[in-house]
Amino acid sequence: MAGESRARSHPLFLLLLLLTFAAFLPATSRAQQPSAPAEVKVGLIIDAASPVGKIARTTIPMALEDFYSAFPNSSARVKILQHDSRGDVVAAASAALQLMTSQGARAILGPQSSVESAFVAGLATRAEFPVVSFSATSPSVSPAAARFFARAATSDAAQAGAIAALATHFGWRRVVPVYQDDDYGAAFVPFLVDALTTGDARAEVPYRCALPAAATRDAIAAALYRMESEQTRAFVLHTRPELARRVLASAVETGMMAEGHAWVITDGLTGLLGSIEPPQGVIGLAPYVPVTPRLRDVRKRWAHRYMRDHRDDEPAQAEMGCYAVWAYDAAWAVAHAAERLSSSDLSSPPGLVGGKGGPTEIAGLGKSVTGDKFLRAINDTRFDGLGGRFELINGELAVPAFRVINIMDNGKERGVGFWTPQHGLSRHSDRRSDESNGELAPVIWPGESTVQPRGWVQPTNARKLQVAVPGSVADGYKAIVHLDVDLVTNQTTASGFVIEVFEAAVRLLPYALPFEYVKAESMPYDKLVEAVGNGSFDAAVADITITANRSEHVDFTLPYTATAIAMVVPVRDERGSKRTWVFLKPLRYDLWLVSAAFFLFTGFAVWAIEHRVNDDFRGPPSYQVGTLLYFGFSTLVFAHRENLRSNLSRFAVVVWVFVVLILQSSYTASLTSMLTVPQLGPTVADYGALLRAADQKVGIMNNSFMRGAMGKAGFTPDRLVPYRNPQEFQEALLNGTIAAVVNETPYLKIFLKAYRGNFTMVAGQRNKTGGFGFAFPKGSPYVTDLSRAILELTESDEMNMIERKWFGEEDDGAAEGGGFTSNSLSFGSFWGLFLITGATSLLCCAVHLATFVAANRREITPHLSWKDRVRKMAKLFDDKDPSAHTFRIKDYGGAVGVASRNGAVGSPPVTLGGEAGSPVSVPYTSEWSVEMESPETCEIELAAGGQEREEVRAPPMPTDQERMVELQ
Repeated sequence: MAGESRARSHPLFLLLLLLTFAAFLPATSRAQQPSAPAEVKVGLIIDAASPVGKIARTTIPMALEDFYSAFPNSSARVKILQHDSRGDVVAAASAALQLMTSQGARAILGPQSSVESAFVAGLATRAEFPVVSFSATSPSVSPAAARFFARAATSDAAQAGAIAALATHFGWRRVVPVYQDDDYGAAFVPFLVDALTTGDARAEVPYRCALPAAATRDAIAAALYRMESEQTRAFVLHTRPELARRVLASAVETGMMAEGHAWVITDGLTGLLGSIEPPQGVIGLAPYVPVTPRLRDVRKRWAHRYMRDHRDDEPAQAEMGCYAVWAYDAAWAVAHAAERLSSSDLSSPPGLVGGKGGPTEIAGLGKSVTGDKFLRAINDTRFDGLGGRFELINGELAVPAFRVINIMDNGKERGVGFWTPQHGLSRHSDRRSDESNGELAPVIWPGESTVQPRGWVQPTNARKLQVAVPGSVADGYKAIVHLDVDLVTNQTTASGFVIEVFEAAVRLLPYALPFEYVKAESMPYDKLVEAVGNGSFDAAVADITITANRSEHVDFTLPYTATAIAMVVPVRDERGSKRTWVFLKPLRYDLWLVSAAFFLFTGFAVWAIEHRVNDDFRGPPSYQVGTLLYFGFSTLVFAHRENLRSNLSRFAVVVWVFVVLILQSSYTASLTSMLTVPQLGPTVADYGALLRAADQKVGIMNNSFMRGAMGKAGFTPDRLVPYRNPQEFQEALLNGTIAAVVNETPYLKIFLKAYRGNFTMVAGQRNKTGGFGFAFPKGSPYVTDLSRAILELTESDEMNMIERKWFGEEDDGAAEGGGFTSNSLSFGSFWGLFLITGATSLLCCAVHLATFVAANRREITPHLSWKDRVRKMAKLFDDKDPSAHTFRIKDYGGAVGVASRNGAVGSPPVTLGGEAGSPVSVPYTSEWSVEMESPETCEIELAAGGQEREEVRAPPMPTDQERMVELQ
């Protein structure tokens, strides 16, 4: 029995043992396995039926799947809790409260629209709950206003500069924004207007077309017809896709997509091209997304998934635009941030804590425990996303560039360039070619046109510009501008130089500019400029000087005529003054100095060549210096008596005498003119002399800016006397009431044209002006176009014809006194002659020096130092030249003498015998000395070894005197 009992209990024991081991084994294995990822709930608030909502429904789940495929060991898993707001702000706020309070979310992606985001961001900031939007681009909501709001998309304000750059590039001076009348559209317009009206664009926004989101086709057509009646043909469309589709369709129906029109759509529409289907020729902006292999792979998978999720949509809508890229990167940013939360953060209770009241009590909302850390993690996230480097700067997505696209006829886009805040427009994104900077690829415009739209056309009902013209102008200045009004017909007629220039410039504009002249009451031009600035007139066409103070009120065109402040003074005959030194005036000081220097130089050159071979240039140093000076200056009157022995000196003197002849003739003619012709000069030498003469009064034009300009220059008010017309100026100058008239050059030319002969203009003063310009209100688009037209007019002959018509020929206007003035001759008129004579003298000296060195090189022994060599050469140069033929024959007195060879050792003397006047022959082999014995004149024949025979007659000398003569 006992054995059976043990047999039966043994299987039971084994069964219990197995069960115990089986229970223990799973517990052990579970302890060794890693813990499951923590779940992080994130809300998603979208309008599920909208294009952006459909994109988000496909993109965000796909992005999270790709993230966790790339990071399979993530410690946290984001779970999306989706809510459909149906585009309603209240529904979006209600969904946000549910997510924060009851559903345990730690962050919210969305809401989709800017209106919804602004309200939800306010709730989230109160609850310290992070909200990340990938589609709210309106500047009406921003991290600056809501601290817990982060924008993982581009703000609309960032593209305003790009649109302004396009307007500048294409030359559009008027741009009309067409926008949706809500927070999305209205918040963008101020940024667009600021960008267009400031900086380089300087365009005008004459009209803003605000359309409600529910605008019907008829209402849109009426608004477009109103814009069609204006001049502007450049439009910027910034609406939601539904409204944009209706606006573009109405533009096609009303003919506003024809040639000559320009339409630009913002990036919110460019990212949804498949939904709005824009016509050909539209220009769009899109954030620049670098094309990478990863982007191509995601696009391909995304298109398949989108068509699977939304089978009723057209294939064209399955294009991954900017909203899909932003949603994808926003999902990755939230997933990255969830990974950075600590385990304690993940284990903390989700939702809000510390609230008062129920879950719908907004005033009593609690605070999120992890909200602040989660937001910091999102803002600190950096990674390479689909759209490039993902980085939030102050809660805003940084977009480095925009792409400029052109819509083609098949609805596809074609890139034509890029824009960056740093470099502006460029044809290439990497700026490979500097030549493409500031340029774009060719654009196909509406109407299949390749002609760039001007942005302007002839208006159908626009009012004419009211152009102010001064009505009260003195008779003497009507050549500049004047306006006449027929009292019977009330017809206004304007003419004058200014009017003709303005009308010629308007004709050069690429569009029609209707205007009419309006008489401006008599007022200073400063007041007239202020009237233009405050809108009383649309422009002012007059002789208005461009000044800094006036530029504060209006914009001026480029000056159509250059002006400067000059003065007109009476003239006087200066022959009676300074007659004592009048002989010095024919030549200017520089010519006097150069002439004197060349007189000395020529004398020195002749002395250097002649003094070794010519007794006239020898003697004591003082005698030689006197000869040098006398010879040089005696050539002035051709009175030099020295006989020149060298051909080099003769050649140099011939050239110099020719120069002296020309100088003498010119001097004589100029002096004669100064003594016989009236020399009319100004009574006031210059502007400085007028300023220093405190007792002299100055005439200025009445109501001119000259009073202020003269005051700044230092003239006291009591010295300034205003006059209205040239006649009064002329009378005041003649009777001595004023010493000068100070005004701008055009007025002075008119004055001199009428009263020539007694007055002269003293120009070149230190005061300058900006010239005459046409005045327009600040920001007027006409300024740039008219300035360009003025440049074109100035470069043509038409401007010269207009000036000659109203001011006469240039000589007539510049009749400075009507007399003759003989100016002093300067060195500049004769430098060529001095160059010739100087070069000739230098050449002759160089040839003589080279000949001297060559003839005496054996006299310099090699053992001498360089100083001794110099002394030796100087001594030789100062001595006579014994080999010169001029020293071979000398005339001496006496008939008979004894000749002996000088310096010859042991040479016997030779007796010269014969009667007076008879020839005597001596052997001529070396140097001989002759001792004269007879006071009578004799003729001596010197035979040089029977090869040479020279006869000279020597004058008689005293018999008791012995002289030694060197014979060669």
